[in-house]
Amino acid sequence: MAVRRITQETFDTAVRENIDEFEMDPDEALREAVEQFQSQGVDLSCIVKAVPAVPSDDQQQEKTHEILKALESLRIAKDSADITKVAADLKCFTEQCLLGFAQRYLAAQKDAYPIILSYCKKNVGEQEAALAALCALAALTDGQPDLLDADGQRFLLDVLKKYSADSAVTRAALCAVRHCCLKHEQNRQDLVKAGVLPLLTDAVKQHSGCAEVVKEASAALRVMTFDDDVRVTFGHAHEHAKSIVLEHNGLKVLIESAKAHNDNISVLSELCATLSRLAVRNEFCQDICDLGGLKLIMTLLADSYESPELVRQVLSAIRAVAGNDDVKDAVVKAGGVQLIVIAMNRHQSNSTVCEQGCACLSVLALRKPNNCKVIMEEGGALAAVQAMKAHTDAVNVQKQACMLLRNLVSRQPSYSQLILDMGVEALIAQALRTHQDCSDAAKAALRDLGCQVELRELWTGKHGSITN
Repeated sequence: MAVRRITQETFDTAVRENIDEFEMDPDEALREAVEQFQSQGVDLSCIVKAVPAVPSDDQQQEKTHEILKALESLRIAKDSADITKVAADLKCFTEQCLLGFAQRYLAAQKDAYPIILSYCKKNVGEQEAALAALCALAALTDGQPDLLDADGQRFLLDVLKKYSADSAVTRAALCAVRHCCLKHEQNRQDLVKAGVLPLLTDAVKQHSGCAEVVKEASAALRVMTFDDDVRVTFGHAHEHAKSIVLEHNGLKVLIESAKAHNDNISVLSELCATLSRLAVRNEFCQDICDLGGLKLIMTLLADSYESPELVRQVLSAIRAVAGNDDVKDAVVKAGGVQLIVIAMNRHQSNSTVCEQGCACLSVLALRKPNNCKVIMEEGGALAAVQAMKAHTDAVNVQKQACMLLRNLVSRQPSYSQLILDMGVEALIAQALRTHQDCSDAAKAALRDLGCQVELRELWTGKHGSITN
């Protein structure tokens, strides 16, 4: 069913009618308008749900929203030479944009992008104004990467070069790059071709002691490896990841920067998330281990297992780098299995942690009988069973748990009875009935556990011919 939408003007008219015709107070009028449109199936995500304010200088002027008042001030003052006034107006606009996507969307509908970009280009030589304009651009493009055009791309690259030594301006520019590349494959490809990757890695190196710049640059690098634009069939995520590693020494740059922030959990978490996106080849996984990245990841898990979001990111990183068989062994020798099981038990109610924990253990068990032994001894199979019980409705938990159980017994059938005694057959059968996407993993687990399972033969490859 198509999503129903309305304009901001339609919504504002409804609010004013509630006030003028039905004599509602502003809060009640707003609440009534929201409920009215929502009951009609209207999507209000792009609507500023506020009563338009009356300008203080003239009660006869049309009522308008604060974001549009801030934009109009910028429109009027675009030729002003008063840097302080310009910076203040830009700051006001930025604050309004940060209130929510609806404010940013409304501003963009009223041609905010060309106005903000003109301020960026005009004030690029003045640090204070350039910073204010960049912050406004970063705020406006959050969730709206389509706004960026060729002029904007050139500006972002130029400002990263011009202010490479200025941490504040660099951070704002990096934030704008990240926003403009998220869910926008063409912007990513254009900026990479224009040379943004060395600027990102150089920002990490030059500002290695500045936590906020390191986090922002790391996040921008990670976005370059995404394949999240539904409008594009095939992206360049893999090519970008290889380029970051091979051409710009990205692994070493990120891991070295971690040494300056070994007590900053948020920075280390960001770096872990980016490293996991760069582990796209077997040798890259080994490089991360050799450069000290695995030690960083394991230390972070040991020190911060109380935070479920951080645990999820660290487990994702372990899962990525353990694609290399030698790294699997290194993780197990470093006590990784015990830490993963502790994290799963600690956050048993969190489905994403359980999913990533099962996935990690599954990767560690794959083709590794000795690792399977450690996983069984440390309670990994039992943790997976508990996760299946706790999250019967989470298909990914069920799927990853089935894959883990299958990997544990595929080369070590002696573990089958131990696992069956935990009651997994009924759990797997339930997953098979409930989740169609879990079918292959569930059937493989039942088969390798020695349980009865129907494996339907779809096609034998015999006795057929193609007819018109």
